[in-house]
Amino acid sequence: MKVVTMGVHVLDVLVRPVEEIPEGQGATLVDDIRMTAAGTAAGTALTLAKLGAEVRTAGAIGTDPTGDLLIQLLHRAGIDTEFLVRRIDTSTSASVLPIRPNGDRPSLHLLGANVTYGLDDVPWDALAEATHLHLGGPELIGAEVAARILSYARDHDVVTSVDLLAPGELGTFDQIEPLLPYVDYLLPNDDQVLGFSEEEDLVTGAKKLLTAGAGLVAVTRGGDGALLVTAEGTESVPAFDVEVVDTTGCGDAFSAGFLRGVSLGRTPRESAVLGGAAAALVAQGLGSDHGEFDLAEADEFAMTRKTR
Repeated sequence: MKVVTMGVHVLDVLVRPVEEIPEGQGATLVDDIRMTAAGTAAGTALTLAKLGAEVRTAGAIGTDPTGDLLIQLLHRAGIDTEFLVRRIDTSTSASVLPIRPNGDRPSLHLLGANVTYGLDDVPWDALAEATHLHLGGPELIGAEVAARILSYARDHDVVTSVDLLAPGELGTFDQIEPLLPYVDYLLPNDDQVLGFSEEEDLVTGAKKLLTAGAGLVAVTRGGDGALLVTAEGTESVPAFDVEVVDTTGCGDAFSAGFLRGVSLGRTPRESAVLGGAAAALVAQGLGSDHGEFDLAEADEFAMTRKTR
């Protein structure tokens, strides 16, 4: 599997546990503070690399120390960062995530350079040589730009997948409709399906996305697992029963596991099981890069652990 992960790159600063922010200039002690690469492109790249894919990542970051650290973290994971473009006048995107004891993660987010990525930045030759393109956060670069990139990939027999970034309440159908005919696998969460489809029922919303052109919609639903929706019907895949420390990056890990399964010729259900295993392994620690596992270990986890 030779994959290009394109789109959102973020440096996460995670603090745990945080029950409340001290008033005024007060201070409190915490157990852990970590910095990790994250985002719908970079976070997915991390888990794809663990699962044995050859990963090149593309997007826009700043020339600031935050960008330097982000590149260093991606390099450490074995990811090719040659196609990250660096902006002189825009900061690297970053988030501060105070992780609550139950694993919830409110976010303080700097949008940064991600929104500046455009057609002139795309490594077209590398994209044509890939087997897979995963485009994360297409709503940030615009539907027409995203559609151009995805259609080019399709024209060169590259398998395409898309994950969304914005919460459902900020989504509208016209933000993604033009790109859906070029998407083999759409990988949103349940909130995004409802928001971007502008429907009130999850299955109805997913089928609207199918009708607009998506090949398969794999919806993540947190502890309720995944829902696979195709023209032939729907299928539920349960989540694994683990003690959740932090849900940061779990959706990206699911995407990575699902796509790795697809690349190995597995069925959609089998691919979703691998995605669920990757997400469960990441959820047991802090940050998108948690867990020293490979494909064999993720498969063993899926075979031996109970589901919810």
